[in-house]
Formats: sequence, structure tokens, C-alpha cells
Amino acid sequence: MRFLLTDEQQAFGRSLDAMLSAADTAAVARAWAAGDPAPGRALWSRLAGAGVFALAVPEAYEGVGPLPVELTVAFVELGRHAVPGPLAETVAAAALLAELGEPGPAKRFLPGIAAGEVTATLRLPGAGPYVLDADAATCVLVVEPQDGAGVPGARLCVAPGHGPVRASADPARRLAVPDAGGEVIAAGEAVATAARRAAQWARLATAAQSLGTGLALLERTVAYAKQRTQFGAAIGSFQAVKHRLADTLIALEFARPLLHGAALSLAPAEVAAAKVAAGEAAYAAARTALQLHGAVGYTEELDLSLWLRKARPLRDAWGTPAQCRAAVLPG
Repeated sequence: MRFLLTDEQQAFGRSLDAMLSAADTAAVARAWAAGDPAPGRALWSRLAGAGVFALAVPEAYEGVGPLPVELTVAFVELGRHAVPGPLAETVAAAALLAELGEPGPAKRFLPGIAAGEVTATLRLPGAGPYVLDADAATCVLVVEPQDGAGVPGARLCVAPGHGPVRASADPARRLAVPDAGGEVIAAGEAVATAARRAAQWARLATAAQSLGTGLALLERTVAYAKQRTQFGAAIGSFQAVKHRLADTLIALEFARPLLHGAALSLAPAEVAAAKVAAGEAAYAAARTALQLHGAVGYTEELDLSLWLRKARPLRDAWGTPAQCRAAVLPG
């Protein structure tokens, strides 16, 4: 299948790129990692004004969605510019609430998500004990099995708080364990079904962020290879370096149509394939960037580190490569 974005979708991506290029997102990410969410929240409001979060919210709740292809376009740019925050988690929470079929929780949260007033983070069954950025989120949602052996379905709770922030490979991904208990806002089989749908949206959004992260790493590495000299010539002129960068580009561009194709279908196997391709390509881009930058690539002061430290956590978030491959080829 030959997949091309429409002119409108490409223009949307370019407009986000222009906005984020002028926003000094590196400083925003560093502040977020240091526990100061104010610049990130201001940027979040601007993204909401551009319609990013409304893409996951149905029109009935003041959104414009669901528009998964446009969402992947947006999340590639969010990854390219290292925008911090529970981005995929907020999208997944919106998908869960929309799929739930209960107007109460949807009316309570979805208009705020679309407007950028609600920053949600989410834990789903099988996703590990942690939630992302609970200390900066306005809403921590937890889906858990219903009490009692053999009781079908699940329940959706608003966590009353969270534990201490834990260290992460990416300082801008602040992890915490949500407190037990809290308000139960829905229960039953519908919650379990909606949670599975939400997991696909989280996986798709994370794949798009991974692709954007890999593209940023490649762009910065190509620029550096043109400037750094060795033996009197730019290292970018060396055949081995050209081949390494070309391999990185091919892997990223191979992941792009898989990502947009998965957004069209939202089929679990296709979303998993896109997640594997984008995550592995971004991680390979990080390794290439680190090798070609040499010792300077290890320094925290270099903005490159913001993307280097995202590649592996994003690759493993919402489905490790092994888990995603199992979803593509079960059994």
C-alpha cells in the first residue's frame, strides 16, 4: 500500500513544528525533569490550542476526533521536539473514557482533556506498577481487576494520590506508584474492553513519539557529522559514516508508513508492528548518534542527551519489542 499524508495533514505537522521550534522545548524538558512543571503546562496549553488533544476526543465531548492519523502526525512532532509530560497517557485516557459508553465519566473529563485543562496519566492491567508524571498530572486513572475471584470485568478508579517519584533512564519521565483505593467511576466488562482499546492508542502514540525522537537524533547527528573534522575532512564524508547514517534513515522511513497504516486501521497487530519498527529504529538512531558524537555525546549539558535518554524508555513503554512481536505473530 502506498500511503501519503494529505496536504492538510502535512500542513498540520509543519505548523506544530514551527510552534515547537520557537518554544525552546529543551529548556521546558529540563525544567520538567527538575520537578518544575510550569513551563511544560504552558506549552501543554498551547498544544491544546492547536487542537492536539482534541484529536482523541469525540465531537460530542468538545473534541474533533477520533482522528488517529492526525494524532500520529502530531506525536511525531512532539517526539522530534522532546516535549515532556504524560502525552500518550492522556490520549489513552481519552480513548478509554470515550469507549466506555458511560456519559458521566466522559463528561467529567473529556472536555477538559480537549481544552488542555486536564492532564491525565493512566495505569492499565499488565502495564507494570508505575504511572508516568503523576506529580504533574491533574488526574491519575487506574484500571484494575474487580474484587473477588471469578468476578468478570474491571473497575476504573481515580487514584487519591501517589508515592514518591522514582528515578528513570529518562529524567523527564517521572515515575510513581499510584495510591490504592480512590473513587470508582465505572466497573464491569465495558471497562475491560475500553482498557484494551486505550492500550492500542497509547501504543500508537508512543510509536509516533519514538519515530519523532529517532528523526531528531538523525537530524542532529547529520549536522554534527558535517561539522566535526578528522584527518582534515568532515567525518560525514567518510564512507562508513555515510552508510551508518543511511541505515538509520532507512529504518526510520520504513517505520513511517507502518505507523500511518496502523493509525488507519487501529488493528492490534498493525499497531504492534508499528511500535516495534519505530521503537527499534529510534533506539538504533540513538546508538548511531552516540557513536558519531564521540565523548561529547555522553554529556548532560548537550541537548542531544534529551533525545538519547528517551529512545530506550519509549521503545519499551506500552509494549516491549518482544511483547509487540508476540502480538504481531501470536503463538
